[in-house]
Amino acid sequence: MAEPICKVAEPILNEDEIQNQVLEKVLQDITKNVDGIQETIKLLQELHESGILEAVNSLIEAKEQIAKIVVGQSLRPPVTNAINNAMAAAGILTEVNPETTKKMTDSLSKGLQKAEEGIQLNKKVGLFNLLKLMKDPDVNRAMRFGIDFLKGLGEGMKVKE
Repeated sequence: MAEPICKVAEPILNEDEIQNQVLEKVLQDITKNVDGIQETIKLLQELHESGILEAVNSLIEAKEQIAKIVVGQSLRPPVTNAINNAMAAAGILTEVNPETTKKMTDSLSKGLQKAEEGIQLNKKVGLFNLLKLMKDPDVNRAMRFGIDFLKGLGEGMKVKE
């Protein structure tokens, strides 16, 4: 009775055989993707003719210098302040109800329209006009909002011990 085979000997390939296998695989891939490769060549040619390819190559070659410039510029106080302010503003916006934000922006737009109309009329406002306007429900609502806003702002500005 024959003994079972325990080990399969894989063929040992030399350098030429390995290169031929790799080349054969590449040729198979090329024949499967002829259209895509032709489009890529066209794209590269257009990029070359327009000078974009050269610019991209230069950018890649100078990546270390560009990284130093970007990091140096981003560490400047005005840039870090802008980033910190944007993050703080984003934090505030996440706490505000979107319906409230919409209502405020709509109200602001309406208020700016009314202000523009008032500027074009060029009327003077006297003390009695102010007292009369305080009875107007829209003016009173805006004044109440302003007072409440200022109260909340003041509370937020308290020094915490």
